[in-house]
Amino acid sequence: MTDVAKHAGVSRTAVSFVLSNRADASISEETRRRITEAAHFLGYRPNAGARALASQRSDWYGLVTEIVTAPFAVDIIKGAQDRAWKDHRFLLIASTDQGVADGDGPTDGEQRSLEDAAIEKLLEQRVEGLLYAATWHRAVQVPKAVREVPTVLINCFDANGELPSIVPDEVNGGRRATRRLLEAGHRRIGFINLDPDIPAAVGRLEGYRLELASAGIALDEGLIASGHATADGGYEAVHKILDQTDPPTALFCGNDRMAMGAYDAIKERGLSIPEDIAVIGFDNQELIAAYLRPKLTTVALPFEEMGALGVQSLSQLTAGQPITAHKQMVDCPLLERFSV
Repeated sequence: MTDVAKHAGVSRTAVSFVLSNRADASISEETRRRITEAAHFLGYRPNAGARALASQRSDWYGLVTEIVTAPFAVDIIKGAQDRAWKDHRFLLIASTDQGVADGDGPTDGEQRSLEDAAIEKLLEQRVEGLLYAATWHRAVQVPKAVREVPTVLINCFDANGELPSIVPDEVNGGRRATRRLLEAGHRRIGFINLDPDIPAAVGRLEGYRLELASAGIALDEGLIASGHATADGGYEAVHKILDQTDPPTALFCGNDRMAMGAYDAIKERGLSIPEDIAVIGFDNQELIAAYLRPKLTTVALPFEEMGALGVQSLSQLTAGQPITAHKQMVDCPLLERFSV
């Protein structure tokens, strides 16, 4: 600031008032212009760390996530980053990934240690709030340090029920997929589910049950099988269901990878999609859904929307405004392609 003052021919105090946007300073517009031009010419940049210490405000949020290179994580980051810019905030991103790309991921203890270290580093930067994002919907135990600042969980929820969270509406997503098949005229609809007990599996199955009941169709447990979230699992489960004497005319697969396996099983039997059997997926995993033949109709997980809503909620909390819903659910839209 001394260099800027010398270049503009003014006092250092005047430079400080202008560059900190002090509205109460009695400085002429001409002097303000000279100071601004001098700062630009000299490449002056304020010390954000010093400013944060002085004001106790950094305008920074921290985001902690497991795998920043996963497609879903990238979408969460994009949604959060776009919203942060709109709120005049900057997002500092800390990945706790270590060795996942090699198939040699960290142990639970190592993962916890990485999370603790990442959060500590973000807090050292004087972030005003934290976003904690998971790559798949589940309950989490978050490090105690997150409670030092306002914190919002994304695509996961606090196992202790203390922190606000943003999660996908799995039940209504399951209802939407089943409803689409019912609207296409199908009455025997098979469901290939994920591994039991995880929130996505429980919610999507519940949506399937509720939508069948609302259409007056009795649940047939023989039409429900588990594909364990993999293409091979979907392939095996579909073969099992199609071996029945009265097989389904449509399949709701709990994720797109299982739908990919379902395609193979269906085509091996000489059947065509959607003429002989309709298939609908869940997740909208783009590299699968958009490139299967025919392209897969699926329900999308709203990762960008969850990231944006996470920042919006965090901005409310840091401004001292309460959040009305402790667990906010985000709608999962249907993406129509050609498999129904």
